[in-house]
Amino acid sequence: IKTLFSVSYVVIVYTCCVPLLISVMEPTVVSTSTLANDEFDRNVPRICGVCGDKATGFHFNAMTCEGCKGFFRRSMKRKASFTCPFNGSCTITKDNRRHCQACRLKRCVDIGMMKEFILTDEEVQRKKDLIQRRKDEEAQREAEREARRPKLTDEQSQTIATLVEAHHKTYDDSYSDFCRFRPPVRDGPVTRSASRAASLHSLSDASSDSFSHSPESVDTKMNFNNLLLMYHEQGSSPDSSEEEGSSLSMLPHLADLVSYSIQKVIGFAKMIPGFRELTAEDQIALLKSSAIEVIMLRSNQSFNLEDMSWSCGAPDFKYQISDVTKAGHTLDLLEPLVKFQVGLKKLNLQEEEHVLLMAICLLSPDRPGVQDHARIEALQDRLSETLQAYIQLHHPGGRLRYAKMIQKLADLRSLNEEHSKQYRLLSFQPEHSMQLTPLVLEVFGSEVS
Repeated sequence: IKTLFSVSYVVIVYTCCVPLLISVMEPTVVSTSTLANDEFDRNVPRICGVCGDKATGFHFNAMTCEGCKGFFRRSMKRKASFTCPFNGSCTITKDNRRHCQACRLKRCVDIGMMKEFILTDEEVQRKKDLIQRRKDEEAQREAEREARRPKLTDEQSQTIATLVEAHHKTYDDSYSDFCRFRPPVRDGPVTRSASRAASLHSLSDASSDSFSHSPESVDTKMNFNNLLLMYHEQGSSPDSSEEEGSSLSMLPHLADLVSYSIQKVIGFAKMIPGFRELTAEDQIALLKSSAIEVIMLRSNQSFNLEDMSWSCGAPDFKYQISDVTKAGHTLDLLEPLVKFQVGLKKLNLQEEEHVLLMAICLLSPDRPGVQDHARIEALQDRLSETLQAYIQLHHPGGRLRYAKMIQKLADLRSLNEEHSKQYRLLSFQPEHSMQLTPLVLEVFGSEVS
């Protein structure tokens, strides 16, 4: 049965494959081995037509193993003549193929192996040289691609590692310290601004799917246009109402939160490479001017796109827009702030990009009160170059990513300006300014003068 199977297999292989191979064969370019991938299922075991061992492909026009391939080549090159010591019809198997060379060679010829397919020594050498040349060319191309591929310098890698570590040391994402603040108080009369903030919250709930899945330029704009229309229809500015001034129940808690956040920003700044080498005056000027912007950047980590809130651990520390209005801020600040948070969240910044953006924000040479503009600009330029190199390395197709991130810093300047105006109004009211911490008064004090 085994012999009949082998003969049938050989006839099929020879009938199907020999004409195809002969038709495409050129006398000057001859291959000693081919894999007929189109003719055979990869999952079907390939059997040597000579000895039944596992075949490695087509060799000299027949499917054979490496052993029989080498035997046929050596026999043809030596023009060997073998004699069968038996009756000339030995069954060749993997185990006995060395016992009768005559019947093994006869079997090679019977399944279609042809000496014309054997390359001369010169042809073999030419083929080896061609293969090596192609390998060398591919290695050269890969080396050129590697040379063109963006890389971070050792200094840039170290800068990123330092900033990430600084962020981890100064930002507790468990928010465990929040329980030490004066407790949040959300009870009391609902002010006009709180009511409008609740409207913003419900509006964001109704369109949370569009915020999450649609382009910011369309749905975010529509959402806030509706908000502004609602705001104007409801009458005068909230800070003109007397009831607004007497019900800032969240001010003590949020004042403690901001004071705590300022401390963490100071700690982060001190670990930015080069910051501590600046004069004390420039360090203070940079921190006073940028603290609220860095806090807004950092708060994006806890911002939730689904309900436009900041979730900081326990339910008591989940802050809605209405909570912030109960600390004295109006929608003139909160509307662009939420829009900023949504846009920043949609950029999906990696942690490395986030910390670099915070450091670039902090080291801005055009801050009020800065003396050594050139030195600070040099520090910021190095950080900007590091951010661009990181983006090129990790976002090869993101040509606009850097521009979008820098635009967020411009948005923060506008938010900072509006925050200053609202802080100024708040601090002019003694019953509210006394709720602020000394650090908040110190950092934002220059804004009141």
